[in-house]
Amino acid sequence: MIVIREDAGVCFFNVSVQPRASRNEIAGVREGACRIRLTAAPVDGRANKALVEMLASALGAPKSNIAIVRGETSRRKVVSVAGLKAARILELLHAQGTRA
Repeated sequence: MIVIREDAGVCFFNVSVQPRASRNEIAGVREGACRIRLTAAPVDGRANKALVEMLASALGAPKSNIAIVRGETSRRKVVSVAGLKAARILELLHAQGTRA
């Protein structure tokens, strides 16, 4: 299960990213983190940009409400999402393929 922390209307959760994958997808859960595969390479911030775009699409939120809080150069990241409750995020990620 994805561990989501809520604080003042913002939710924080861990993401494990696999860049240069064969396709973009939410690929399950590993150690409490949402596993995401991205076709983008981790060069010049392309994978981070693709991650934000993918989460915005999956959660139906504006890209401006999603930020990488920690781990910009790492595969393990902490992401913040403003404007959505933790239960709704879990529901949407589950609908996209994650067994949250």
